[in-house]
Amino acid sequence: MRQRSRRRIMRATVELVDQRGYGRTTLGDIAERAGLARGLLSYYFDGKRLLMQAATHRLMHLELAAALDELPPDAGADARLARAIDAVLGLAMDHPRVMRSHLALILDPDVGAFVKDPEQQQLGAILQDLLRRWGAADPVAEHAVLRSALMGGCIGVLLPGAAIPLAPIRADLFSRYGLAWELGVPPQPDAPPRLQPVRL
Repeated sequence: MRQRSRRRIMRATVELVDQRGYGRTTLGDIAERAGLARGLLSYYFDGKRLLMQAATHRLMHLELAAALDELPPDAGADARLARAIDAVLGLAMDHPRVMRSHLALILDPDVGAFVKDPEQQQLGAILQDLLRRWGAADPVAEHAVLRSALMGGCIGVLLPGAAIPLAPIRADLFSRYGLAWELGVPPQPDAPPRLQPVRL
């Protein structure tokens, strides 16, 4: 029951921030959307910022796991890492308000430090396993580098007034890991934005 309630709260958070943005989403709105009493949010999460961080990390690890599950069982390490990179960058395209809010919160020194919540740890475990299979000498250290590169890529795609197209950002990441452009899900030049349902 506890896990189910946490999941409902995180799903409601992503849905509302997707629609309204972080600033226009209140804890009361989230509780109402989740069908729970307002007080339960404080029981499960220590404030709106930490709830937003956990909800985004959950969205990220579920999207990443789902993308990897779509690959054939015998997919190689390069194909899996390429699909993972595309899945994370794809979140910036599919959920721009959520990802902008998440990045703004974790980069703001006035609201607190980056927190390694259970959702983030699951995301990290998936990426470290991919890097281990890929051949990273130190998957933990390489995960920190990849995480920073992915977040930098998302910032590049989302930066208001100075956004960079996805293709060169993806090309830089693929080059860094020696991945062929054809792997994963290459962006289509004239494709409309993807509108994906929340997997939470």
